[in-house]
Amino acid sequence: MNFSQTPLIKPAQHAEHHIVASILDGTWPPGTLLPAERDLAARLGITRQTLRETLQRLARDRWITISHGKPTVVNDYWQAGGMAMLKTMADFPEFLPPECVVHLLEARAVFLPACAEKAVPAHPELFLSLLETADTLNEDPAAFAEYDWDLQMRMARASHNLIYPLFLNDFEPVFAALGGHYFTEKKGRDASRRYYKSLSNAIGRKKKVAPVVRQAMEESIEIWKACQHT
Repeated sequence: MNFSQTPLIKPAQHAEHHIVASILDGTWPPGTLLPAERDLAARLGITRQTLRETLQRLARDRWITISHGKPTVVNDYWQAGGMAMLKTMADFPEFLPPECVVHLLEARAVFLPACAEKAVPAHPELFLSLLETADTLNEDPAAFAEYDWDLQMRMARASHNLIYPLFLNDFEPVFAALGGHYFTEKKGRDASRRYYKSLSNAIGRKKKVAPVVRQAMEESIEIWKACQHT
């Protein structure tokens, strides 16, 4: 790992970026003892105080474990980490294992139908109005990604469950990165158009929306898998 400091970012940001990158790229795998504070600060070109603050933030997010009088150890972040790691990992997509994306989409397939089942019946007109605008979407992948994310967030916020928006907010950076790739595929855009239409029909007929959302989420997983093999 090259520790030369990137210009135009704060020393603490520089330190955090390089420590996390070193963990994700395998330079410091889980179980590794980090270099002594003095040595690590010198290698990163920052003060020891800045390093301490950085390490405390990383410990809070469970990348590392700090024990008084002992070396700092790198955690098994997939097992010990929390949702906050998703935001950080979005900055390092090249280090994410292929199955990570599928697992993330599988989590959404469990979460979003329950979210929709609470939100849509309580606010049918809001969602019918939003879904009507889907017909105006052009073939721009960025426009699809933005619209799709907005629909998910509206479901979370309208569910009146305080945890749903917090949960989905942590996915935003990752889905923003994924959406641009997914919607470059015509089959992804076509599947979403079918989903929006089916969802609108279910709302208009006062049918349960969870099965519609679940089917669409499961289809998106299969489309993503197929795209990775083409």
